[in-house]
Amino acid sequence: MTSFAPDSIVLNRKLPLWYQVSQSLRASILGRSPHDPLRLPTEEQLAGHYGVSVLTMRQALKELEDEGLITRHRRRGTFIEPDALRGAPVRLLGSVDAIVAQQSGMTTELLGHGPAPVPSELAAYFPDLTETAAYHRLRADEKTGEPTNHARNHVRPELAERIDPQDLVRWPMTKVLRDVVGADISRITDTVEARLADPETARLLRVPLLSPILHYTGVTYDSAGKVLDVAVIHYRGDRFSFTVTLDAH
Repeated sequence: MTSFAPDSIVLNRKLPLWYQVSQSLRASILGRSPHDPLRLPTEEQLAGHYGVSVLTMRQALKELEDEGLITRHRRRGTFIEPDALRGAPVRLLGSVDAIVAQQSGMTTELLGHGPAPVPSELAAYFPDLTETAAYHRLRADEKTGEPTNHARNHVRPELAERIDPQDLVRWPMTKVLRDVVGADISRITDTVEARLADPETARLLRVPLLSPILHYTGVTYDSAGKVLDVAVIHYRGDRFSFTVTLDAH
């Protein structure tokens, strides 16, 4: 019987190996294709794949079993639960309306807003500014109340003067800038990276420290090529996946 093939990982020897292995295997399981096999390789094979001891591998598998992602059967092997919760797709389809529609079905809490220094990692987007207006929001599933992502937007001050913070509880920043402020939005570029949850993200999203997350950066430009807004969003890695559609014509 063909077995599921998990992704590889470079282990950090300063962190617990079983935890790193469990999180890597967890991400592989949640990101699997519906056509992938449900049977996992043996403990020995998985240990060899990750370069850890069988004891470490057993500890990692127990973590996933306790979470309900896998079931283990004597003599039959270890299997992925077919109904394990899969990520809700975040689709980057190249239109502003698609980005606005993406936040439907979520509730939003405004955690804070006000002037803030431009973060060093975003300085290249705002070469003429030392300060932006920053907005920090936490989004949760409308039905379950479970946190799904937290977002920080850095907006040019002249635009922020026309933003009612309460509008950001109802609508995404893109809609507020376009439809309320009347900003000249020409394009938005999106970058998605795989990262591990830092202490703040782990606390806000209610996930273990160093859990896999999706780190999204969305940069909004006007028709002159000036950056209006930079959104930095951390999505729970066990609830979201990104799909990009490219038109060949």
